[in-house]
Amino acid sequence: MTVLNKIIALPLAVKQYLLITINYWVFTLTDGALRMLVVLYFYQLGYQPLAIAMLFLFYEVFGVVTNLVGGWLGARFGLNKTMHVGLVLQIFALGMLALPPEFLSMLWVMAAQAISGIAKDLNKMSAKSSIKFLSQEKQNSVEDNNQASIMYRWVALLTGSKNALKGVGFFLGGLLLSTLGFQQALMLMAIALMVVTAFSLFFLKQEVGKTKFKPKFKQLWSKNKSLNYLSAARLCLFAARDVWFVVALPIFLMTQLAWSHHAVGSFLAIWIIGYGVIQSITPKLIRLKQHVLFSGAKLALWALLLSLVTTIIALAMYLDIAASIAVIVGLLAFGVIFAINSSLHSYSIVAMASDDNVSMDVGFYYMANAMGRLLGTLLSGWLFQLSGLAACLVLSAAFTVMSAFFVRKI
Repeated sequence: MTVLNKIIALPLAVKQYLLITINYWVFTLTDGALRMLVVLYFYQLGYQPLAIAMLFLFYEVFGVVTNLVGGWLGARFGLNKTMHVGLVLQIFALGMLALPPEFLSMLWVMAAQAISGIAKDLNKMSAKSSIKFLSQEKQNSVEDNNQASIMYRWVALLTGSKNALKGVGFFLGGLLLSTLGFQQALMLMAIALMVVTAFSLFFLKQEVGKTKFKPKFKQLWSKNKSLNYLSAARLCLFAARDVWFVVALPIFLMTQLAWSHHAVGSFLAIWIIGYGVIQSITPKLIRLKQHVLFSGAKLALWALLLSLVTTIIALAMYLDIAASIAVIVGLLAFGVIFAINSSLHSYSIVAMASDDNVSMDVGFYYMANAMGRLLGTLLSGWLFQLSGLAACLVLSAAFTVMSAFFVRKI
């Protein structure tokens, strides 16, 4: 039997999952490549680091809004539609940035990045919400724990592969810039997304996520206490990562360890790829066993372990005990434990979301995720400038303790 015949013979839910995953993969590659292209290209144009960071401000801010409103849109109109809207918006954003340099004012680029941020979170929310429906269809006649196991594996694969491909996208962005140039690279990515969008519109026949009732806008705010605690824990978890990873760490590597821009970018890209791989294999490392959900105590234990790692790195820096080695080795350990935390959280929200409001529950949760990224990014630059990397690590440890506190209440 050929590979094509094997794919055709797969259950419909599996084929739909594969199509959504491929859709998400291509989008993620362009998203990672776009970030690197913008950073490198505008640095070449003479933009200062703070100005380049500001280019991504609306990307993060609109991510918060999109995750909240996007879940409501998905519930009203269906997840396939919101996913395709995300693809079209990304194509539009790439077209905005592909204009000649004289048209690329800072405000114009920030607007394009805002559209890209909306597109990314519409695509992510739609893909992850779809898994709950498709995994149930895959095992709609078996025990709940088997359904949960399938969902756990599918969420881990989608989430992990996304982060790995985002790291690959960083490499791709640098390669395209050096070989094709900025405008040509953007046009190539836009064409690739057009092909994926057409393919998806034609083959993704099954509508998922559309509720039988029309949810009201005031229903955006979750009334599920456990989901709210998990969302608060997610906010703290990603603030803990980005408060030292986004701004403080790259500058530390360049100024204190004298790394080149290329070395820093390559190291962080490899870190993100490894982080994604660990996320993908988390179901093999942490078994679901007989439970549909992980206990709050188990999730809290992994958060506290992450806090321990960041505390050790901070102590090594304060005491000046092999500080540079502690940062590098600590970052690798942090990546493994953070990836497991993130994967367990990502499965928990999909499993916890109600069948009638999956996209709204998932959208609310990832709104908290986006708020954590935004908070961590802003604090990373401010605190590093004020007190250095060690202070950022101390705050990171505090955020993970807070995450453990919230998740323990589930």
